[in-house]
Amino acid sequence: MRTALILLFLLALAAMPGALLPQRDLNAGAVEDYIAANGWWGRLLDRLGFFDVYASVWFSAIYLLLFVSLIGCLVPRTFEYAKALRGKPVLTPRNLARLPHHREGRTDAGVTEVMAGARRRLRGWRLTEREEDDGARSISAERGYLRETGNLVFHFAMLGLIGALALGKMYQYEGQVIVLADGSEFCNSGTYAYDSFQPGLRVDGTDLTQFCVRVNDFTANFLPSGAADYFRADIEYQTGEDLETGTWRPYALEVNDPLRIAGDRVYLLGNGYAPTFTVTFPNGEQRTQTIQWRPVDLQTYLSEGATKFDPPGITDPAERREKQIAVTGLFAPTAVLQGNVLASAFPEARDPAVAVDVMRGDLGTNSGRGQSIFEIDQRMVDQGRLERVARENLRPGEEIRLDDGTVVHFDGVERFAYLQVSHDPTQVWVLGFAVALVLGLVTSLTIKRRRVWVRATPITDDDGTGRTVVVLGGLARTDQAGYGEEFGRIADDLLEPEPEDAERVPAGRET
Repeated sequence: MRTALILLFLLALAAMPGALLPQRDLNAGAVEDYIAANGWWGRLLDRLGFFDVYASVWFSAIYLLLFVSLIGCLVPRTFEYAKALRGKPVLTPRNLARLPHHREGRTDAGVTEVMAGARRRLRGWRLTEREEDDGARSISAERGYLRETGNLVFHFAMLGLIGALALGKMYQYEGQVIVLADGSEFCNSGTYAYDSFQPGLRVDGTDLTQFCVRVNDFTANFLPSGAADYFRADIEYQTGEDLETGTWRPYALEVNDPLRIAGDRVYLLGNGYAPTFTVTFPNGEQRTQTIQWRPVDLQTYLSEGATKFDPPGITDPAERREKQIAVTGLFAPTAVLQGNVLASAFPEARDPAVAVDVMRGDLGTNSGRGQSIFEIDQRMVDQGRLERVARENLRPGEEIRLDDGTVVHFDGVERFAYLQVSHDPTQVWVLGFAVALVLGLVTSLTIKRRRVWVRATPITDDDGTGRTVVVLGGLARTDQAGYGEEFGRIADDLLEPEPEDAERVPAGRET
């Protein structure tokens, strides 16, 4: 157990870098920034695995050693406990007066009657009765075996919890996706359907739970101060046979009230706005896009983003890269202009407006490198391959005409819902082991192991009257707090001291 406690402490210590340092599986960009800012120290931490703590060899080794140590500790204890359950209570000590709790008295009742009364009083205790010398008889009683049961349940639950968490890390997955609240659909058919995806160690994304979600509407209510009151996404979903029959089932998805389907949970994490722009190119063809812009101020939902367009009808890659269009800037749900600077006064779309820069040139989308949907590639701007050709503040229905005849029209705005899909096949086991851990701990802390012995010895007084001397002894196997009162009640029930005995040994007091 000492080894297990040391390893448990080391595991907690090893997990601290995972909370204090950025982790590559959560934010690779933050890791690269940290390494660049800290030079050789950042590179050393990277080589040692401090940016992938929970997947590192040393963390896994501590985890596995703790698992093995707990097994090595609990298996022998379980066998010993099973042996103790089959055994009998310890025989009555010869000198009960040496025990921490002791009472003695005389009674006119016979030995048999005293033993019968002791058995009735100690009903529920584990008892052993034996004959002793000179006609004396004794009872050994023990109680509190559930304390060790609770102790074992606690440690086995901890072992199961560690194992369930480890399996969960292997087979769980978690993905985030933004879905427009205009009837757009999302299907859990593969990793490509997500904006970001964090798989478990044994998940490759090819065998995900099949279901689809359609976001029909989004409702947001704000207090007069601008603080959010509640969010609700009115969705429909289908899974199992519904996918074959085309049946959609309605559901009101709210924060902290996930949709649970087929072992997965769909959470509403956030929301925002997606401006709609239509670009009319010089040849008359149009392209319309509604792309989400991310909030940069959660108090007013002032958002930033970039909506990108490829020119139609151009097959030459070099020419197409020269005429790509990006509409980038700020969106305000309730516009406030301070000069020409756009700000937002309220998070609800009461008076939407955008402050945009129209960029033309090579967006870098065909370079093979990943690119954020919320911003343009600044390297293209720095190299002069992407230039700003217009800047304007627009409200819905307004437009910008470029020098080559291209028209950028601001159509309006849609709501989007930010969803998270979580799959953890061990969550029920984790909950069960956690509950068992708490119950085992409470049991082991509240129940005490204690023993009591009763010896009845027949004697003859000077006048020839037969009497019985009853001696009780008590011992708490663990903490003695509270056992003195219980022992006193047992002694009061079993002893009927004579007046001179009552003066010598007051009732309820141990000698």
